[in-house]
Amino acid sequence: MKLTHFFYILLFVCFGQSQFCQAQKKINIEYTGFLTFDEEKYPGAKVLTRDDSQQVHIIHGGINMWCDQAIHYGNEDFVEAYGNVIVKQGDTINMTSKYVEYSGKTQLAFASGNVILENPDSKISSDTLYFDRIKQQAFYRNGGNVAIDSSGTITSKIGLYYMDAKKYQFVEDVVLKNDSTTVKSNYFDFYDETKHAYLFGPSTITTPESVTYCEKGFYDTENKIGYAVKKAKIDYENRTVEGDSLYFDNNTSFASATNNITVTDTLNKSIVKGHYAEVFKEKDSMFITKRALAITVQQKDSIYIHADTLMVTGKPEKRITRAFRNARLFKIDMSAKADSIHTNQENGLTQLINISKFDSNDAFSVKRKPILWNINNQMTGDTIHLKSNPETEKLDSLIVFNNAFLISKDTIGTGYNQINGKTLIGLFNENNELHVVDILKNAQSIYYFRNDENELVGIDKSKSGSIKIFIEDRDIQEVRKINQIDGDIYPESKYPKNEKLLKGFDWREDERPKSVEDLFKNDPPLVLPVIKGLEDYMPQEDFFDEDLMARIKKADSEAKPTEEGKPKASRNLPKNLKKKDEKKLIYPKSVINQQ
Repeated sequence: MKLTHFFYILLFVCFGQSQFCQAQKKINIEYTGFLTFDEEKYPGAKVLTRDDSQQVHIIHGGINMWCDQAIHYGNEDFVEAYGNVIVKQGDTINMTSKYVEYSGKTQLAFASGNVILENPDSKISSDTLYFDRIKQQAFYRNGGNVAIDSSGTITSKIGLYYMDAKKYQFVEDVVLKNDSTTVKSNYFDFYDETKHAYLFGPSTITTPESVTYCEKGFYDTENKIGYAVKKAKIDYENRTVEGDSLYFDNNTSFASATNNITVTDTLNKSIVKGHYAEVFKEKDSMFITKRALAITVQQKDSIYIHADTLMVTGKPEKRITRAFRNARLFKIDMSAKADSIHTNQENGLTQLINISKFDSNDAFSVKRKPILWNINNQMTGDTIHLKSNPETEKLDSLIVFNNAFLISKDTIGTGYNQINGKTLIGLFNENNELHVVDILKNAQSIYYFRNDENELVGIDKSKSGSIKIFIEDRDIQEVRKINQIDGDIYPESKYPKNEKLLKGFDWREDERPKSVEDLFKNDPPLVLPVIKGLEDYMPQEDFFDEDLMARIKKADSEAKPTEEGKPKASRNLPKNLKKKDEKKLIYPKSVINQQ
């Protein structure tokens, strides 16, 4: 009997504890000034009204709610709160609004009318807001504004806040603004603690110094740095940088780009391409490497310069382009090679410079010199300068300094017309063709004379103080020798075979670029790095997911019939929810495929 008596006592205690726990789960009215009933208007409900001392105070679980008036439906464990509503969860969440309805069974709150939800680092403002206490998520779907410390404010049509992760997901018409930056995107993930933003879909980041566009990107709103991939582009006033991947620092107006890069200078009508670049806006400079190519756009013909590395410096009107290591130049009527090519935009001067690789111990070595081809003429020397008119973009003149050597192949035979001397000065006509050439100091020449029928008359070899050459229709028409020292014209049969080439002769026609593609023909194979970039966009989770819908459905099924005949838990669900069986929100159809 004692054992049985103990069993009943234990059963009573357990049952009492169970009832107590269940009672604790229900909404509790902590304080009300006045309690009334209005069965006609609020059947089965208590009407709670504040008094002069304080508001109505309601408690459920870990939240406290205050309001001017509340309608409490005890059967459904549901409350409607009106007037200056305040909802607090611990010391982290504080929500104010004109109206709140809350279900103790689903733990879902619906707030409307000037809703403001604050946590220690941010503030959400919206006309309507849902708050799921179990998942610790807040959601708006008809436009909202989020103020986040120093990061600024973010507006969007749809917003979802994960309180535990301190993460926001914004969808449709997303705009972030702070003192100096405006970010626009369709899909925007933001992490409250790090102040990092992830952009998906067509997105722009606008600052006073630049506009960045991408369709997938990252931006550190606090440190103002980030990177962009997928159709990435940065506009710096008159210069645009495009590439597969762009890194940028808006504090210093610096950007670096990787793979398939194009830098367009709209003011100077120039384009630079390559596969790695760094741009310094404040210093008006940039360098680019990996198949680097500079293009100067002109009315009739563009100039192409290729080298291992290109560097562009200076203001637009004083811009200088430097091509380093294995530099090559091509335009329709001219091409060149040198170790380095320097072009000055202000004065129109282009310099071809070589680093000496001559081996004095090798009797058969040939010193490689800068080389310029114009129509049928090959010119070499220690340094070559080309001068053009910056306004008309036409070639004016050229100077070959030290060891100047001009070669053109005989029009019919196998011989070579050759002239060398200390300095060569050439003048160009309106068609960018050499028409006058002066060889100054210690000039030597070998020239194949032909008559009007192109018959070889003889071979002229001579030495003189200087030589002036007149060229017409791309052929040498006249050669004037000044202060000739010696020389004669020999029939071809009597000309010594071992004297047909002047000392230093180096015919390099096989090196001549004859197209833009030829500029790259001797480059080593290029292997581009694989850009891993950012993770693909993950569509926003449904706030009204299966778990929440199951809670709502259960609460509705447990609701006792009222005169209205409508359960409270589901009455403020969004109208665009799909069929009950699907239990998912309809989100924008234009979720970007980020693959």
